[in-house]
Amino acid sequence: MLTKALKIMQVTNTLSEGLKREFNVVLAAQDLAERLTTELVAMKDKVRINGFRPGKVPLEHLRRMYGRQVMGDVVQNLVNETNRKLIEDNGLKLALEPKIVFPEDQAVIEAAIAGKGGLEFQIQLEVLPKFELKDFGGISVTRQVASVDENAVDETLKGMAAQSRPFSPRKAGQKSKTGDRVVIDFVGMIDGVPFEGGTGTDIPVDIGSGQFIPGFEEQLVGVVAGDTVIVKATFPVEYQAANLAGKEATFNTVIKGVEEPGEAKIDDEFAKGFGMESLDKMKDAIRSNIAREYEVVARRKTKRELLDVLDGQYDFELPPSLVEQEFNGIWSQVTGDLQQSGKTFADEDTTEEAARTEYLGIAKRRVRLGLVLAEIGDVAKVVVSDEEVSQGVMDRARQFPGQEKMVWDFYRQNPQAIAEIRAPLFEDKVVDHILATAKVTDKTVSYEELLIEDDSERVASQPKAKAKKATNAGEDAASDEAPKAKAAPKAKAKKAADSE
Repeated sequence: MLTKALKIMQVTNTLSEGLKREFNVVLAAQDLAERLTTELVAMKDKVRINGFRPGKVPLEHLRRMYGRQVMGDVVQNLVNETNRKLIEDNGLKLALEPKIVFPEDQAVIEAAIAGKGGLEFQIQLEVLPKFELKDFGGISVTRQVASVDENAVDETLKGMAAQSRPFSPRKAGQKSKTGDRVVIDFVGMIDGVPFEGGTGTDIPVDIGSGQFIPGFEEQLVGVVAGDTVIVKATFPVEYQAANLAGKEATFNTVIKGVEEPGEAKIDDEFAKGFGMESLDKMKDAIRSNIAREYEVVARRKTKRELLDVLDGQYDFELPPSLVEQEFNGIWSQVTGDLQQSGKTFADEDTTEEAARTEYLGIAKRRVRLGLVLAEIGDVAKVVVSDEEVSQGVMDRARQFPGQEKMVWDFYRQNPQAIAEIRAPLFEDKVVDHILATAKVTDKTVSYEELLIEDDSERVASQPKAKAKKATNAGEDAASDEAPKAKAAPKAKAKKAADSE
């Protein structure tokens, strides 16, 4: 029935400029009325109305009762089918969903819905650019390789020992020192008013650990059990709770206990406390973990270098809507960070105009790289299996102990959230596909050199195109988030693109 309805439409291509397409669609009043009648006839055997036998409801009675509702469905179905046919018949790949522009005169639309007039509307499309993929064999990148230094293993062991060291109460009257643990009750206030989340009972504080806001722990040096002190500290401007960021608070604090640290001997017994057979086995496990961390860093840097090469190889027209969407996401984060920190563009040695120019360039690069990776993945038939996505959701759920089911249900019920899990998996597979053909040269470096972030590793390194919209292939080519909360507009763009 929809196919038949399409034959009664008058469709005219009114614009084909760059990546923009526009079609004018005319639905005649007589044709709409005929389609309405067809739908109402089909309803006769389905509806049950008091006073009428099944299938014997007069058509005009149905028209009075359901005509407006059915006509609305007729128009909506024809709009949707027209979109689909236009895309199929013209072989179009859309950058974003089509934009439907109806007449501004509401009376015209009302007349069409009421079956008293025709309807004319426009379909505005933005298509993806066509470009030829380059030969991966000509790509050369470096992969940094660092061996695990035994000093790193020893430092890790020392850190674990420090965290698991025993504490014992200090003698009565002995004052606390840096490194001690004090147990406190406290009530936090801003301008004399307690604030939400500012109260704690039996809270252990390791002085010097930096676990509390700056300035808090230092004021607990020199106290003894039973003391009551007032601690004054200022929340960082980047504090996650916006209502507290940058504000000075006072904490009425009761010292309930002071404990001094002992020493945790690093031996086989120490290792057994962590479920290891021996100290040597524990060192092997630590060494393996560090090696994996090095591999992750090395891969990220190789990937960024690869993306730099790809960005230099391609230059094609970008869908304006995708660029605008990407820029708006970045800009919203940048301005939000400034507002939260109480800073201005001048404080970051730049201007709003210069920052806009910088981040617009970043948005364009992200979109370009996203389209390139999406096309490569499409040609190579890269697929992310449902099993891989499920594993990704499980990995994400494990990051929220005790809330695993809630996280799982959230992703299961939100297709867009699932797309965000699928995205980095797809992108990594595409990167692996390219690297399998490209020339990759290993370079031995120290772990200090490996961990140094190069200034060239900027926000633009990471692609950020919405690939489901960019390719109509159901995949996403974005692995990073918008700029980090602490990324300032001036040139801290690298932070803005680091993969989460």
